[in-house]
Amino acid sequence: MKILVINAGSSSLKYQLIDMDGEKVLAKGVCERIGAADGIFTHKAFGKAWKSEVSMPDHTAAFTQVKKALTEGEGKVIEDLSEVNAIGHRVVQGGAKYDRSVVITEEVLQDIDAMKALAPLHNPPALQGIAAATATFGVDITQAAVFDTAFHQTMEPQAYMFALPYEYYEKYGVRRYGFHGTSHRYVSARCMELLQNKPDARIITCHLGSGSSIAAIKGGKVVDTTMGMTPLDGFMMGTRSGGFDPSVVTFLMEKEGLTPKQMDDVMNKKSGTLGISGVSNDDRDIQAAIERGDARAKLAWDMRTYQVLKIIGGYIAALGGLDALVFTAGVGENQPALRAELIEGLSYMGMKCDHEANAVRGEERLITTADSAIPAWIIPTDEEMVIARDTAALV
Repeated sequence: MKILVINAGSSSLKYQLIDMDGEKVLAKGVCERIGAADGIFTHKAFGKAWKSEVSMPDHTAAFTQVKKALTEGEGKVIEDLSEVNAIGHRVVQGGAKYDRSVVITEEVLQDIDAMKALAPLHNPPALQGIAAATATFGVDITQAAVFDTAFHQTMEPQAYMFALPYEYYEKYGVRRYGFHGTSHRYVSARCMELLQNKPDARIITCHLGSGSSIAAIKGGKVVDTTMGMTPLDGFMMGTRSGGFDPSVVTFLMEKEGLTPKQMDDVMNKKSGTLGISGVSNDDRDIQAAIERGDARAKLAWDMRTYQVLKIIGGYIAALGGLDALVFTAGVGENQPALRAELIEGLSYMGMKCDHEANAVRGEERLITTADSAIPAWIIPTDEEMVIARDTAALV
């Protein structure tokens, strides 16, 4: 069975074609700058990559490029689109209604559209991706929606509710939903295997990247997570502020004369590591700046470490202990210095970093010593494989 995995953004479309017999990635790529005259299309297969400039006015045009790359030329991996058995789509916001992946129907499409107010930057592009897939493959192919929020729907009300008037929850669905669910699900399941499927294993998964979130998981079910109604909540990220005193929002809007949209841009695009350092939202740039003696870069680094440690400590309390700590995603998998600092910050729990084992990037690895009271692992995430597995199961 061959599954095409799609992750559509407002101006991008990422894809992977996965043969579920052996879970082998046959090809993958990305369409960038959709809607612009100078679009960029990259296709990878057989260990090679092909990159070209091509105009893609919309997502349907992007799908045409994907179809061509999969079935024609040097990067061809299938003879015909009929070899694709189903398509799995990443959909960011599924609300409280969807606690699992589903086959896409007209009702599901209407629900994704209805929830776009909760994810205005993500749900509309997902709908465009689904429509483009239908236009390319036809109405008979099975398509599945795999929701970022689904894995977090095991949270209890005391974890997902905000202390606002209850009517806002009833009228608008204002609550914590959590995101990066497919990533937290993948790495926590793998961690359960490493713990030999210990019942009620208490795991904290740290998805650290440009966008970051942490989840507290007990027995494979989410107890709490840092992102809220939107991916802005939690701790500081590449360009996002994370949580802070909400009165600051109205204070700055009044002082700076900002509209809601402008304030949203400040919090989502101009804050976080970028806003504090004034250097970059990229950890590599931050580290280089620290080595040059840049005090603000060091402050940004220290703020994030401090915030993450506070959250982990709080989640240990919520879980009633800890059996394993997991690092994943771009920063989590590739930043030994940060991992070491966090493990050392948990020395009060008897955790000890194995610095030699930790000196690795992007590999699954136990990075605590044999006598560490709690193990910590790097587990590279694979959200696309989660989407492919769910889609195959639905088919």
